[in-house]
Amino acid sequence: MIRHLEKWREKMPTIHPTAVIDGDVSLADTVVIGPYCVLDGTTGPITIGSGTRLNSTVHLTGPLIIGQRNTIYPNACLGFSAQDLKWDPARPGAGVVIGNDNTFREGATVNRATSEESPTTIGNDNFLMGIAHIGHDARVGNNNIISQGAMLGGFVQVADRVNIGGAAGVHQFCRIGRGCMLGGNLVLLQDLPPFFMLTGSNVAGSLNLIGLRRSHTPSNVIKEIRWVFHTLYRSGLSMKSALTALRDHAPTPTIDEYIDFIEHSQRGICQGRAKKIRAAVG
Repeated sequence: MIRHLEKWREKMPTIHPTAVIDGDVSLADTVVIGPYCVLDGTTGPITIGSGTRLNSTVHLTGPLIIGQRNTIYPNACLGFSAQDLKWDPARPGAGVVIGNDNTFREGATVNRATSEESPTTIGNDNFLMGIAHIGHDARVGNNNIISQGAMLGGFVQVADRVNIGGAAGVHQFCRIGRGCMLGGNLVLLQDLPPFFMLTGSNVAGSLNLIGLRRSHTPSNVIKEIRWVFHTLYRSGLSMKSALTALRDHAPTPTIDEYIDFIEHSQRGICQGRAKKIRAAVG
């Protein structure tokens, strides 16, 4: 009987006595809720998958779904209302959905969606460093690194294997293609195509060659990506003419990916060189 009781306890969540859990909250087996955590399921339901650990002083509010084996560090706040003056903070909206094996370091924040249908979404195997911010209605893919103090505005879309440097800012509605890298303290105001590197504020000055090689991208594909970068930014063509040149190129999956990315851009893609600022003549 004692042995069966011990096995039953092993399958139960571990909840510190100082934690506060209110409303509709569902915890899977082996979830760990550390000291002084707050799980507020009164705005909407909270569901946490097995193996997820809230270290301490984590604050969650629903609607919120967190998958398996996530690690959430102190003072992280996930699921709070959009930082939008037009949004009623009492409305639950579609909430936040988080996948598996993510890490949220100290003070990271993720706001819930203003949409009633599509939640703010974070995929799998992402690493959010301290005080990183994911705005409302954002969609973050898999295997991304969002560094210390980086900020993603509302409705931002981040594909897979993107590296965002510390204190970088991404304007609302921008899209970041897969394999991109954004330097620290820079600002992205328009879309950044796949595998390009943000080397200045809103300037894609190079390719993420290290990322391409680390992902074992074939040399012929890298050659195609180089050609796309040159056509867009170094050929002297207008963006409209450069897109025509891409369409006229022999079709390949790589070229088609860039054409699709550019054609579906709402904000346009970022520039390839910093604009020169003329000195005022006194």
